Amino acid sequence: MAPYHIRKYQESDHKRVLALFSSGMTEHIPATFRHMLKLPPVLLFLLGVPLAVLLVSGSWILALMSSLILFVFLWLLAKYTWKKYMVICLHTDLADITKFYLSRGGSCFWVAESEGQVVGIVCALPVNDPPLQKKQLRLRHLSVALECRGEGIGKALVETVLQFARAQDYSEVVLSVSVLQYAALALYQRMGFQKTGETFFAWISRLRNTPLINLTYRLPSTQKGSL
Repeated sequence: MAPYHIRKYQESDHKRVLALFSSGMTEHIPATFRHMLKLPPVLLFLLGVPLAVLLVSGSWILALMSSLILFVFLWLLAKYTWKKYMVICLHTDLADITKFYLSRGGSCFWVAESEGQVVGIVCALPVNDPPLQKKQLRLRHLSVALECRGEGIGKALVETVLQFARAQDYSEVVLSVSVLQYAALALYQRMGFQKTGETFFAWISRLRNTPLINLTYRLPSTQKGSL
């Protein structure tokens, strides 16, 4: 028997849900920073600016200080989109989860609980203005506590959304995940989600070449209907 069970969100879960969501977002900042350091324009910038400062001033101290300032600046850029997304969510759908996800039809919010502690979250809501003749459900906020990963909780949460979609007669489940969310992207693709395109959350995302990967899971009933 699995050491966890999945249930609908309750108001008493709110604090833990916010903590899981926030930690899940901030853990991607180091990967974003490392990705930026590998970009050729950034490497050129990191080498060129301190060298220019050294040649102009003749001071190694100023050159080292300029290099440090550049690293701090890049770290702030790496944080920017993750923090911006967190602020948006914490002030919109996650501010009142019951009202946003449980008080209307076609949407829901689930938690995975283990030993009385919420260790995973996922939610879903209808897509506004979906493509013609399609009824789409958007999967959002999948997150599992770091210490509980590798136990199948993420997969079980996604399967819960897929079961809900079938029961609600949705034709597709869609989601967007950062190209830097390697584990999540691999999980979705193993479960049958197909890439349908790329978008950028903000101009900084485009600048550092970190797109959102758009994925779609076509439910079997839809495929049968198209034969």
